[in-house]
Amino acid sequence: MDLDAQARAILANNDRGGYTVPTGGLYPYQWNWDSVFAAFGFAEHDIPRAWQELETLFKGQWPNGMVPHILFHKVDPSYFPGPDVWGGVGPVPSSGISQPPIAATFVRILLEADQKNGQAHARALFPKLMDWHRWFYNWRTENGAIVVTHPWETGRDNSPDWDGPFAAITPQGIDEYDRRDTHHVVDEERPRKYDYDRYLYLVKLGRECHWDEAKLREITPFRVADPTMTFTLLRANRDLRVMAQAFGEPTDEIDTWIAAQEAGAETLWNPEIGSYDCYDTRAGKFAGCISNASFLNWYAGVGGDRMLAHLQRIAQLVPYSVPSHDPASPNYEPKRYWRGPVWAMMNMLICIGLYEAGHVTEATRIRDETAQMIAENGFAEYFDPRDGSPAGGRSFTWTAAVWLGWASPNTGRNRWAASS
Repeated sequence: MDLDAQARAILANNDRGGYTVPTGGLYPYQWNWDSVFAAFGFAEHDIPRAWQELETLFKGQWPNGMVPHILFHKVDPSYFPGPDVWGGVGPVPSSGISQPPIAATFVRILLEADQKNGQAHARALFPKLMDWHRWFYNWRTENGAIVVTHPWETGRDNSPDWDGPFAAITPQGIDEYDRRDTHHVVDEERPRKYDYDRYLYLVKLGRECHWDEAKLREITPFRVADPTMTFTLLRANRDLRVMAQAFGEPTDEIDTWIAAQEAGAETLWNPEIGSYDCYDTRAGKFAGCISNASFLNWYAGVGGDRMLAHLQRIAQLVPYSVPSHDPASPNYEPKRYWRGPVWAMMNMLICIGLYEAGHVTEATRIRDETAQMIAENGFAEYFDPRDGSPAGGRSFTWTAAVWLGWASPNTGRNRWAASS
């Protein structure tokens, strides 16, 4: 079976009827941004199924506008923490936090690919997207940057960005628990127990206040301004504005969001390391980390070429870009989840921005390296930047999706990179 057919088979095998799991066993539910990437992959061969994926995701939207990071459609004991631990308050059992808001960008992409039938789908999703973005503006904006109350919200669970804030947390009142992730993936490729204790402590705080954002803002020790969330939401707001204009909707509110986040992006610039960086609002200091999220500035349309030298420097350190943490850092771990490995879907977002900014050479190089990793090592969750070897889960939805929609020489969209 060729790689394109393998990728389609992975999407089909991970389809649970209206939504797609990231991979069987390890992640048995619907994850927010995983699902958006799945829709992007389905769009290559089944546009109606792509729209269905997004519509199912938004069925879990909370009354306050938040779209959860996990929807527990069917209880599966193979995953921890499940709905009983989270105590979500939405229409579908869910977690109490969100995830990178890339949906509006991909709704626009789907609409461009499906002009004839996509209008009704996009128009129905538009007010839901507005409500979600408004939630970020109302509850998660500080000095224009988007803050998170849990590392899982960023999607970059155990990044070194969180080492500082985590060192200040003493988890209390955590019951004994059985991690299920290490039943599927070796310990060396997953977060440590130290991290999990703090993850669960932050979940406990949220549940105890019934996920009241006003209360959570007062009590949480973890409130970090993050490039992933800031840059993806800024890009999503730009795409939402394009759709608003096409639909004859007012843009004043979106313009306010865009202006705030453009200013907020500047607050994430750490002059000491010359990079976009996380900022711990509780401690009042930067993380001092260059991550793959730092390179999403082009995707957001900010920063000019500020990050280009770091991107080129890192490309000289490893055969495969873009590692999730700077290989020159003492905290770099090339096999451990978000402390070093390469993630195909992050590469795609980075390259969309690079290509739009005119950096075609860099975008094409990263795309080719991503395609080579997948071709040689399969559709893994993430990859070792030293040799491209697979790590984490296998038969992974978003890796298959970005292959079909971007990296494949046969089906990938040349809109975002020159052909190999």
